[in-house]
Amino acid sequence: MADVMSAEKRSSLMSRIKGKDTRPEMLVRQGLWRAGLRYRLHDRRLPGRPDLVLPRWHAVVLVHGCFWHQHPGCPHAAVPATRAESWQQKLSGNRERDARAHGALLASGWRVAVVWECALRQDAERSIRTLEQWVRSSGQTIEIGRQP
Repeated sequence: MADVMSAEKRSSLMSRIKGKDTRPEMLVRQGLWRAGLRYRLHDRRLPGRPDLVLPRWHAVVLVHGCFWHQHPGCPHAAVPATRAESWQQKLSGNRERDARAHGALLASGWRVAVVWECALRQDAERSIRTLEQWVRSSGQTIEIGRQP
């Protein structure tokens, strides 16, 4: 199936997709800041450059977009019909990279939280409250996703 947009328009559209400072990430950052939790952003010294690093709690937070990180079972994670094979390859590469970074963070002693975009869309306050409680706890990992 051919793309419905011209190559120039598609390129322009894709170039505006941000890798950091996204709306979901900003929601999490603002919520944790209000809760009195301080963090660093996108620490290049850590595997996968986590979105937020909370050194005092030895915890990192990864804010994942459901489409780009292919949240299992999420309706926002549908692969486009146009150039499906190319998209599948790109998105599965993202998942593999996420798994490597997650494993490397755990292996180096970090606690890891994954917050999915759909959870923030559904109930941002509840998701951030859950995340805050996890940070202050001793839990090793948490995944905050959409509630059925």
